[in-house]
Amino acid sequence: MSSPPERRDAAAWAPPVETLTVADGHINVTGRRPTAPIHGFGRMWQKTYQTSLGTDATPQAVIAAWKQHFSEFWPKKSRFFAPLAGIAPGEVAALDLGMPGGMKLSTGVLVLFADDESFTLMTPEGHMFAGWITFASFVEDGTTIARAQVLMRASDPLYEIGMATGGHRQEDKHWVHTLRSLAAHVGVESEVEVERICVDKHREWSRVGNVKQNAGIRSFTHMLGAPFRATRPDRPEA
Repeated sequence: MSSPPERRDAAAWAPPVETLTVADGHINVTGRRPTAPIHGFGRMWQKTYQTSLGTDATPQAVIAAWKQHFSEFWPKKSRFFAPLAGIAPGEVAALDLGMPGGMKLSTGVLVLFADDESFTLMTPEGHMFAGWITFASFVEDGTTIARAQVLMRASDPLYEIGMATGGHRQEDKHWVHTLRSLAAHVGVESEVEVERICVDKHREWSRVGNVKQNAGIRSFTHMLGAPFRATRPDRPEA
């Protein structure tokens, strides 16, 4: 089962936090608690996306490029708003994820771990899944490998339905695109291997109430209210 990296260096880990804060006030981030897979509702999945990058780029160079250009490697309909300090332990980034039908889901991630060989992002309450994603590079049989590995449970019953009816395929496309973009950045054209394993088939029915934090619902209602916020008169100064 996937797990966060071993504690090689205490400085590479985020300090303990109760809730997340993002400077731009992005909805569904500030005030939300980070969530591990045990906090989710749905079946637990480990999903691995891996590609070969040849022999020229070192793992350290790959991770440095991945951190620096992280948002550029994503599909165009999704955006990663990198923290000013970059992908560093304890930093919080806001996300806008492109959804079917032109919808946008606003959420964020906590940088749980980051060193020169890997980094791990952890999701907050209301995200599509509770868990983390570890991005790593290493040498295997003389070849540099790039890997993204997800350990997750859908956060609530609505997300679980969504993942079962196309959400997993959509996420697969997202990370396959990302790894292909990373490979192209280092001058390699490479196929991406995808492995999906159901680690635990049981659903955590005690977590049904997570739906109250659903970022998709909040993003939708926020979008519907945009015209009214735009026409609302400014409050008079006191």
